Amino acid sequence: MVKEYDLVILGGGTGGYVSAIRAAQAGLTTAIVEKEKLGGTCLHKGCIPTKALLRSAEVFRTVKEAAVFGIETENTSLQFTHVQKRKEKIVQTLYNGVQSLMKKGKIDIYSGVGRLLGPSIFSPMAGTISVEMNDGTDNIMLVPKQVIIATGSRPKTLPGFEVDEEWILSSNEALQLKKVPSSVIIVGGGVIGIEWASMLADFGANVTIIEYADRVIPTEDEDVSAEMARLLTKRGIRIMTGAKVCSDTVEKQQGVIRVEVEMKNGLQLVEAEKMLVSVGRAANIEHIGLENTEIIVENGCIQVNDRMQTNESHIYAIGDVIGGLQLAHVASYEGITAVEHIAGGDIHPIDYTTVPKCIYSSPEAASVGLTEQEARKKGFQVKTGKFPFQAIGKALVFGENDGFVKIVADEKTNDLLGVHIIGPNATELISEAALARVLDAAAWEVGTMIHPHPTLSEAIGEAALLVDGKAIHM
Repeated sequence: MVKEYDLVILGGGTGGYVSAIRAAQAGLTTAIVEKEKLGGTCLHKGCIPTKALLRSAEVFRTVKEAAVFGIETENTSLQFTHVQKRKEKIVQTLYNGVQSLMKKGKIDIYSGVGRLLGPSIFSPMAGTISVEMNDGTDNIMLVPKQVIIATGSRPKTLPGFEVDEEWILSSNEALQLKKVPSSVIIVGGGVIGIEWASMLADFGANVTIIEYADRVIPTEDEDVSAEMARLLTKRGIRIMTGAKVCSDTVEKQQGVIRVEVEMKNGLQLVEAEKMLVSVGRAANIEHIGLENTEIIVENGCIQVNDRMQTNESHIYAIGDVIGGLQLAHVASYEGITAVEHIAGGDIHPIDYTTVPKCIYSSPEAASVGLTEQEARKKGFQVKTGKFPFQAIGKALVFGENDGFVKIVADEKTNDLLGVHIIGPNATELISEAALARVLDAAAWEVGTMIHPHPTLSEAIGEAALLVDGKAIHM
C-alpha cells in the first residue's frame, strides 16, 4: 500500500507531535511514524515521570521537616508503590491528551519502524518512508512532499558499565524501580544525575555522585555549580569530582556493586546497592535510512541550517538528533520553525541564548544566556550582580532561603548576557529572565520593573539593581 502526504514525521515525541499539530493547523496532510508511544522520551521516560517522582520526593522531605513550620507529624513513611502509581497516572493522563490532539488534528499515526528510502519508483527524490508494522508482517510506503526527522535520543553508556537492569541502570530502568535502593552510585554529575541524586536522597538512599569534570553541572555558571555542590553535600550526598570510574575493577556480589574510582590523590573504593549511569544522551540516527540520502552527520548528529533543513532541502531534522540543547521545549520550537518554513510562513531563527534551561533538583537551578565564564571568553567586559535569597522575605516564609540570583551584564551596553538562579522555584522564575533576554533588555530595565512584595521574584530585581551597586536590601 502507498499513501501520499504533505508531511511525514519520523518520531512522535514532543518535537514530533508538536510539529504535527502545527502542520495540521497550516492545512498540511500529516502523518507520524512512531515505533513506541506518542510523547516519546519526555512523556514516558524523561521530563514528566522524573518530575512526578521529584515532586513526591519534595513532599516527603517537607512532611518530615514539617516541625519547622510548627506542624507535628508522626509515623511519616514512604509508600513507594503509591509514588510509582501516581507517576503512571500522570503519564497516562497526558498520553491520552496527546492522542486526543492527534484525532482533533486528523493526523494519521503509523505504529511501526520507519526508514527513509533513496530515489525510487515512488519518488525521484530521497524521502519515501517504508514503515514496518506488526513486527514486520505488514509494510506500507508513505510518500511525503516533506519529511521531519524527530527520532530523539537514548541514554549513553560507558564501556564496562553496560546496563544490566539489576546492578547497573540508566535513567530508563531507574524509573521502573520497585523500591528505593539503600544506596546508589551515580556516574555523571550533569543535569540528569543531579536530579536523580536529589530525588533518591530525599527518598532515603545514600547517594554518591562520581563526576569526571572538576565540578558538577559543568555547563552551568561556576557559582551555581559550587552552590549546588555545597547544598547537596549539606544534605548528605557524597560528591566526587575530577573522578574516573575504573571499568576493570567492577565487582557485583552479595547485593553490592563495587568499583574503584581514580582520583588525583589515588584510588578509592566505592560501593552501593545500585549504580545509575548518567553520562548524557546519544542521538537515534541508526537504522532510519540516512545512508540512502545526502544528509550530513557529524559527531553523531544530523546537520541542519537555521530553518532546520538538512542537506536534502525537503528533509528537516529537529530535537535531540541535531545535538545542541537536548530539551523538550527546544525540540518543540525547532519543529514549529521547520513547519513554518514548509508552510511558507515567516520564521524567526532560534537564538539558543534565549532558551531557558532548568534543573528540577532540590535546590532547583535555572539559567538563560551566557555564564560569566562564557561571556569573558567571548570578549565581553562584564559586570555582575549576585543577590541571595536569604535577604528575600518570601524565601524565609517559604522555608527555603539558600541560593541566589546572579545576573551577568555587558559593562559597555548594560545588556543582559545571562541570568542564573539557584534556589526556590528557580525553574518558574527563569521565564522572566528569558523574556528579558528575548527583548534585549538592559539590567537597569529589569531592576526598575516593580516586582510585587513579598515574592521570590524580588531577588531578580535586586540582582539587576546590584549590577550597578543599587540593590536596596543588600
